[in-house]
Amino acid sequence: MLNRLRGFMTRVFTPVADRLLRAGVSPDAVTITGTLVVVITALWAFPTGHLLLGALLITVFALTDSLDGVMARRAGRSGPWGAFLDSTLDRFGDAAIFSGLVLWFVGDGDDRLAAILALACLVLGSVVPYARARAEGLGMTASGGIAERADRLFAVLVATAVVGLGAPSTVLTVVLALLALASAVTVVQRMAMVRAQTREQAS
Repeated sequence: MLNRLRGFMTRVFTPVADRLLRAGVSPDAVTITGTLVVVITALWAFPTGHLLLGALLITVFALTDSLDGVMARRAGRSGPWGAFLDSTLDRFGDAAIFSGLVLWFVGDGDDRLAAILALACLVLGSVVPYARARAEGLGMTASGGIAERADRLFAVLVATAVVGLGAPSTVLTVVLALLALASAVTVVQRMAMVRAQTREQAS
């Protein structure tokens, strides 16, 4: 769903990308900096109960996730390295977000079920991109599904911000349960895609 906003975000970030490039900032530097901010924020703000602040800061940097790609294209540096770096560092950001929530739930949040659900989201959220990468490594495709990365991040960050504003933590627990289920379904969908392609190749 949120992937449809990429065209709009590209238009918004193009002037910013041009300014950064003129200042000598590289796309890789933007990728690494954004990841560091997300990781540090998630592992500090969430465990200490600063849910709203953490969600807002991470959302800002999540929205600028495509900035490095815009910069690379404007500079004519798009290539496998940039795509690899971005995808790899995305895993660190995702892990930090859900790990921060796990730490909050086992601490001040005092909700073991929610902690387990956040951990499930962390694990399944790693399997979703792995399924795609493995399929592509075998010469097949396994993209799409009902819970892509942008949608998962949007849902968990909005729920976290709402709880940070004073809503009961049950709101976040329910969202995490739905995300864990949606991620599991997405994994099954991608497995089905690969299974169908292997059958076609064998026929």
